[in-house]
Amino acid sequence: MYFLLGASNRIRLPTPSVLPIAGAVVGLYSGLAAGIFSNLIGVMSGITFSAAELAATLKPQRLRTLMESLASARWHLEYALVGVPLALGALLLARVIEPGGPRDEVKRRLRLLALLTLGALSLYYPLVGLAAVNAVFGHAHNLPAALPHLPWWLILIAPTVGGLAVGRLLRDRPETHGHGLPEVVRAVKSGANVVPADRGLLKLIASAITIGSGGSAGREGPIVYGGAAFASSVGRVLGFSRKELSILLACGAGAGISASFNAPIAGAVFAMEIILREFELRVFSPIILASVAGTLVSRGVLDEAPMINRVNYELVSGAEVFAYAGLGIGCGLLAFAFVKLLHGVEHFFHGSMGGRLSPWLGKKPLPVRAALGGLCTGVLVFLSPTVWGSGHDYINLAAAGRLPFLFLVTACVLKLVATSLTIGSGGSGGTFFPAALIGAMAGGAFGTLVHYFFPLATGPSGAYAIVGMGGAVAALTRGPLTGMMMLYELSGSHEIILPLMVTCTIASALCHYLTERTAPKVQSDEDLLVTTHVRALMTEVPAVPAGTPLRALTDQLLTSEAGTLPVLDTQGNLYGTVHVEQLREVWRDESMYPLLVASDLARKLPALAPDSDLAHALQVMDHEDVDALPVAPVLGLAPCGLLTRAAVRRFLFAQHTRAHASGDYPITPTEATH
Repeated sequence: MYFLLGASNRIRLPTPSVLPIAGAVVGLYSGLAAGIFSNLIGVMSGITFSAAELAATLKPQRLRTLMESLASARWHLEYALVGVPLALGALLLARVIEPGGPRDEVKRRLRLLALLTLGALSLYYPLVGLAAVNAVFGHAHNLPAALPHLPWWLILIAPTVGGLAVGRLLRDRPETHGHGLPEVVRAVKSGANVVPADRGLLKLIASAITIGSGGSAGREGPIVYGGAAFASSVGRVLGFSRKELSILLACGAGAGISASFNAPIAGAVFAMEIILREFELRVFSPIILASVAGTLVSRGVLDEAPMINRVNYELVSGAEVFAYAGLGIGCGLLAFAFVKLLHGVEHFFHGSMGGRLSPWLGKKPLPVRAALGGLCTGVLVFLSPTVWGSGHDYINLAAAGRLPFLFLVTACVLKLVATSLTIGSGGSGGTFFPAALIGAMAGGAFGTLVHYFFPLATGPSGAYAIVGMGGAVAALTRGPLTGMMMLYELSGSHEIILPLMVTCTIASALCHYLTERTAPKVQSDEDLLVTTHVRALMTEVPAVPAGTPLRALTDQLLTSEAGTLPVLDTQGNLYGTVHVEQLREVWRDESMYPLLVASDLARKLPALAPDSDLAHALQVMDHEDVDALPVAPVLGLAPCGLLTRAAVRRFLFAQHTRAHASGDYPITPTEATH
């Protein structure tokens, strides 16, 4: 017994060992977020479709069907049998470990991870029940059969009211108006790694209202944002470094994609290719565990069936590769048109265009603009039912070759226009799912033509629909690997991988080239960092002598603006810095105060020259894994300085704000990446 107690008090939880566990926990909650979001859409859709048949909702036959649905739901009781003992054991271990020193961090991390696991289990089973209810009373699962029975007036009113509600919900929160994915990429790229949790929840609710009421938008953007928001909160509570936080944000985003598409490999590739843009070994285990956990949870609260029905295809001849290359060109052009149109609609509804209508719309409040966008979307539903909601049900019909050529062309064009109207006017949702549908419709139409002229040398139109779906996703996200792996995993066909490689690569490269060529020539973040000197952002801070007693040092640190101070060595030269976090292990121990001085806690760091650029300063911060660096005085004439990562972020944000105010966008708001 004493041996076990002694061993528990020697436990260490270094960050590399905690990160995969935290990634798995984040994956659980991303899967739960996908389930909550899907069921919210189901509730909204059920309310919309049941408006004309409310009397039939509580019929005895419907109630019997509900009981059967609850009985056949995927409850997965083994999750509780495994998760509850592990969580309770971690809580017990946290109580057994004696407090004090580094053990406090171990106790805190064990307790938080255990409570998060129990919280995930407490949410999982109610969500399974809600999914069973939605399977009976909702209509989002069978849109092609349900939409023709919807009254014409409801088709117009539902998206309008949905836009009005979303505009009112987001009116006072302009930072939540984005599509979800660009905000997460921007947070990782800037080094901020902060995505507020309350915004993630608000975006999920707003997007569920938009999609459930018939607005043309995708599910993936809000899920990515919500998963990253939860990961950001958990990572900051656990005390992860900036780099580890970026990995955890990628875990949340990748698990959200895995859960939404029931495609764990594609979710992991998405996190590494698009969010982190790196494939290092240290990021594999947390991201893969997060994707697996998110997919397992989503299969219980969503559906185990893949989004695309498995149909076997084959490459009929080697010459067919040229047809898929042509499809790649078409997908790249479509994705570029999607980006430009969505960008133009956003400008139009914000009053930035010429003429009379755009300035008039710009003066209207957000709820009015979003309602008008919803009304226009409702009108387009009469021309093509694929406009309603995410419209992913029609992908299976295109993959099976059951849609006529005219329907495919009309759906491709109108889905592109309707999504631009819904999101550009102020609605909430992503662009990933709509791009997939647009690509599927375009691919199906292209395949119909090719097969008509070359019936013996080409496959059926359904193969081109699936490959077109991957090409459009790859082009919009500029992530060819994500497009390949997602459709390879969803289709379940080994033969489809060669056409996917050709189409996704060409489409992604073409859209990237066209976007970069037509982008406004403004200074990028890299240009700003290279051309700005450290002295422009540094703060003059008096350095702390090496012999400063701990109590006086504590008072200075707690009252400093950055929580960091430069420290001199015993010869009076700049040595490094001391950060308020370094007091965590000693500030409670009164016996340490007479023994320690500033030099005992200081960390040796290279000093920056005032004339060095910010790009070099950030490289040094990344290498040392710190958020502040000392700045050496010039020939001893000037006081020491301090440059913080927060000051650099404020500088870049101010530059972006000025660029947006003048109409120049360093980051195009409609792009999925950068």
